[in-house]
Amino acid sequence: MAEMILKKKRPKNLDLMTIRLPLPGILSIVHRVSGAVLFLLLPVLLWLFEGSLASPETFALCKSFVAHPLVKLILLGLIWLYFHHFCAGIRYLLLDLHKGIDLESARLSSKIVFAVSIAMTLIIGGKVLW
Repeated sequence: MAEMILKKKRPKNLDLMTIRLPLPGILSIVHRVSGAVLFLLLPVLLWLFEGSLASPETFALCKSFVAHPLVKLILLGLIWLYFHHFCAGIRYLLLDLHKGIDLESARLSSKIVFAVSIAMTLIIGGKVLW
């Protein structure tokens, strides 16, 4: 009898364009993607850092590379990914401590993570890149 209850038919929505994911769900996906992108691009960032410290000539080369508008835009995106991953990580640590688990608090903390990460990106990215 218990097996009958467990095998209950559930509705399936396989149309990905109609699924509405709540904000904490979007935050979770972006947190995972940001961690993966930061991990995968870490060798490139280390290469740029190493090149900037090797000699004055390679520093000038790295400086001219970073001066390109497309590279600046990519670096601004990386700065946002870093701040988002950092802020969301703090949120998840608080969730592990059972702080803000209820639905209203989870939605509010998701909004705060997005707002703080964007604000920090604009402040730090504006100072560093322009």
